[in-house]
Amino acid sequence: MTPPARIAFTNPPTLPTPPGYTQVVVVTGGRTIYIAGQVALDPRGVLVGAGDLLAQTRQVFINLQAALTAAGATFADVVKLTYYLLDAGGLPVLREVRDSFVNTASPPASTLVEVRRLAREEFLIEIEAIASVSL
Repeated sequence: MTPPARIAFTNPPTLPTPPGYTQVVVVTGGRTIYIAGQVALDPRGVLVGAGDLLAQTRQVFINLQAALTAAGATFADVVKLTYYLLDAGGLPVLREVRDSFVNTASPPASTLVEVRRLAREEFLIEIEAIASVSL
């Protein structure tokens, strides 16, 4: 999965090179797509993976993929991901699933926030995305 030429992923030498994300993503032209925070609900609104971070994270990425597809985009177009986790200790699980969806050679810019609670008590993770596609 090669990023579009109008999207540049860079890690400036003046910043540390992070594992699994890019420090700076520059987009030239295009249409910006903002995807609301996705949680582990299937298309019928049923929770997937009660108490299971791995199952919930997979469903969240499946939902992100569906949202991207609906907007005419793919994960190659994603320039920023924001993760909300109840327990940042789940980062290895998040990385495992994320790496099966994003371009690991040029991963999106990312932010991880540990939160006390999400919209519903049974949600363990929520992820929002920003993507950019050609006009």
